[in-house]
Order: sequence, then structure tokens, then C-alpha cells
Amino acid sequence: MMDTHNIRRRAFLKTLAAGAAVSVLGFPAIVGAAGQRVVVIGGGTGGATVAKYLRRLDNTLDVTLIEKNPIYTTCYMSNEVLSGDRTLESLQFNYDGLKAHGVKIVIDEVTGIDYAGQLVLTKGGTSYPYDRCVVSPGIDFRYEQIAGYSEAAIATVPHAWKAGAQTLVLRDQLHAMPNGGTVVLAAPPNPYRCPPAPYERASQIAYYLKQHKPNSKVIILDPKPNFTKQALFEQAWTELYGYKSSNALIEWWSGDTKAAGVVEVDVASKTAITQFGDRVQGAVLNVIPPQKAGKLAFDADLVDSTGWCPVNKLTFESTRHPKVHVIGDACMADSLPKSGFAANSEAKVCASAIHALLNGEELESPSFSNGCYSLVGKDYAISVVGVYRLSDDGKLVENIPGSGGVSAATTTAQDRLFDASYAYSWYNNFTQDVFR
Repeated sequence: MMDTHNIRRRAFLKTLAAGAAVSVLGFPAIVGAAGQRVVVIGGGTGGATVAKYLRRLDNTLDVTLIEKNPIYTTCYMSNEVLSGDRTLESLQFNYDGLKAHGVKIVIDEVTGIDYAGQLVLTKGGTSYPYDRCVVSPGIDFRYEQIAGYSEAAIATVPHAWKAGAQTLVLRDQLHAMPNGGTVVLAAPPNPYRCPPAPYERASQIAYYLKQHKPNSKVIILDPKPNFTKQALFEQAWTELYGYKSSNALIEWWSGDTKAAGVVEVDVASKTAITQFGDRVQGAVLNVIPPQKAGKLAFDADLVDSTGWCPVNKLTFESTRHPKVHVIGDACMADSLPKSGFAANSEAKVCASAIHALLNGEELESPSFSNGCYSLVGKDYAISVVGVYRLSDDGKLVENIPGSGGVSAATTTAQDRLFDASYAYSWYNNFTQDVFR
């Protein structure tokens, strides 16, 4: 009998690989008009990718990437730091790989954009002229939407939604809490960075608790009635953590049953108060706030009333300021989720569009991809993939019907081991594509 599970897996892996490989193979070095300048602001996944692929497209382009931190820490895979299966250092990358592609790296903080003069302004005092500018500012937080919560409070009640110091704060709190303590995780409302990540985080916390503090549990307070990969997460939680049993290590309080979104926090007592008035106290309280585009996007007048950056989906050029493109989590990309893989896909489309615009060439309608793994326990991962296109009127990024899906339900330990191995390969190949 034909093994349909393995066929689905192979098809899925081919789709994931295509997200990187098709761009590598389809982006030969093409000589364009010499001396044209592109300044990229932000050295995360989107910014690093667009800088690298602009140079791959045209090695005569003067491409400068400005980033305030010399080391980038990936958010994807950072939940493994909480369980102890990964170090923070294993998630960190420098920009030597981009330098090897001819990208000029500037470690400085951008303070603004002079649109009339086509200049990027920096804290260090140097101005960088551009013919095209790409802004990849990431996300920021709407602390004000949760009473009692603030940036000052994150030392006690971490969000850990930007990998780095906050990840270690949350890890250390988990490791210090007594056996029998409760971890309360407040999931954010849509839209937010990496839709499956709160549930992967709960899984990794439960994995740690099962090993070291089996009398403890994690409660997810969620404003949403459902979430991505829910059936697969719940299957894993049932198999690994006794989900919905009397001694479950994970409880999910959804927006239409026991609780709603967290609307207030008592930082001193580590208590979350929900929309329905439930008061849920934890030995550890992890609040992931509502989100918006990164601060620079606001400072540079690139956002609208939604708090995100509107763009032309054909080119990712801002609809507010010409010759400036916005990619990654900060932009509005419709059905395409806010994720590292999506940012990588947007960056390649943006690089191709900029090359065409600088050389007076015809623009082609793009397609996009998204794919990621979530590690839910030891040697156990689940995945999602999607393929997207520009709508016929060019206004929306929409799903291609029948093109995506989640990984098949796993039934054996061998399946889980394979899926976890693929997850680590996915990470290694993906970061190679971005930073090397």
C-alpha cells in the first residue's frame, strides 16, 4: 500500500525548500545601472534577506544595511531556551555573511528619514542617501491596552516576544519557581508575530515542568476562540501533557469559554485579570501584549490608523511615501502571516521589484510562501505551510486554494523523531539562506 504520510511529508519539504531554493536559483547576478544606492534599515530576517538578494540580483548596486545591534537573535526556535534544550547563543548571528556578498554594514541607530532629500538619518550623525530605501522595523507593543502593564514592568512580568534578554528573564523565572507553581501565559489578540508561537511556548514550558516540576502547570489565557495548528497542538498536549485530564500540565482558557483576553495585570502579585473578571495568579506570569509596527515605522510616518504599515503588495512600496518599501512583521500583508519565513519571502519579492524599478523593467506578479515548525516536546514537532499569490486586482495577498496545510497527525515515536529532525534542518537551512 502506498505510504501517503511519507508522500505528504516529501511534498511539504519540497514546498519549504522551494521558499529558499527557487529564489537562489532564480536570482542570477544581473548587471544593472551602476552606482544606484539602496539603504536597508533593520537587520532582522527581512532586512538581512533583502540586502543579500539585492546584491545577488545586481552586484553593482550599492547596498547599505543599518542596524543598531551587531548580533541578531532569532525569535524562531527561542522557545527551546525555556525548556533548556537550546542556548541563546545558538540563535545568534552576525553580519559577516552579508559582508561577503558586498553588503555594507553600519552599526548605528536610524533616527529618521528625510523623504524630500532621500536621506536616512542616524544617531551617529551620518546621513545615507538612497535611490530606494527598505524599512524592516519589526514589531513593538501596545502596553497601554493592558492596564497596569508597561515597558518598566517587563523585568517582573516578561513578554519574551523579542528574543534575547527577555528570553533569559522568563527562563530564569521558570527555573526558580517552586514545584507546584502555576505559569500563566497571556496570549495576544490578532494580528501578532508568529501565530503558533504562544502555543509552542506553552508546550516547551510544559515539557520543562514534566521533567523538573511535575506538580506544576501552565494556563493559557487566550482572547481567541481558536488558533493555528490547534488540532495538532491539542493532540500533542493530550499525548504528552495529559490535556483535559484532572492532572493536565496545560490548560487552555479560550476566548469563548472560561476566560477572555487579559485586560489588566497586577504586577506585584503576578495576577492577570481577564475581560470577564477572572483573576488568575501565577508563580510566573508571561504576558504577550497586543502588537503594532516597530517604533521607527511610527517615527517615519509609515503607519496608518491600524498601527501597521500599508504597502503596495506588488512591490512592498509604502503607500504613504514613495521610494520607501516596508517588509516583515511591520507591514500589512493580508493572508500572509507575520513570521520569519514570510518576511524572507516578502524580502525576495521586494528585492526583485526594486531591481525592476531601478532598471525600468516590467514588474511581475509575485507569489509568496510561509512555513514553520513548532517543537511541542522531546523529538516531537508539528508544521504548517502556505503558498500565496497576489489577487487579480493586485490589491491583496491571498491563499492559493489547496496549496497549504499542516503536517499529518503523528502516530509513532519514529514519526515524531523525523518531524523534529526536519524542524532543526529547517532552521539551519533557513538561517543559512538569510545570513550566509
